[in-house]
Amino acid sequence: MARVQTNDAVEQTSADLSAQLETLKADVAALTSTLADYGRAQKEQIGATAEETYEAAKKKGAETAQHARKQARDAYTGAEQAVRANPAASVGIAAGVGFLVGLLTARR
Repeated sequence: MARVQTNDAVEQTSADLSAQLETLKADVAALTSTLADYGRAQKEQIGATAEETYEAAKKKGAETAQHARKQARDAYTGAEQAVRANPAASVGIAAGVGFLVGLLTARR
């Protein structure tokens, strides 16, 4: 009769183990789902941050280019006014610079 009780205990332990395994499988599935959701959320957040950074850099680049164009126009206008105010000196300076460039390139 002791043997029957042992078989019942083994069957009960086996049933408990099966139930625990099913619970463990469900927990692992839930954890996997949670990690996948977290990964998707991180991807979206990183994408949004990257897009914001790109837009800010694009805006800053456009502002810098516009500022550089304004400085070039101002420098050109200043040079043009200096040439108009002193045409003889401007021609002399240009001739001198041309002569120096000619000397430097002729030595090579």
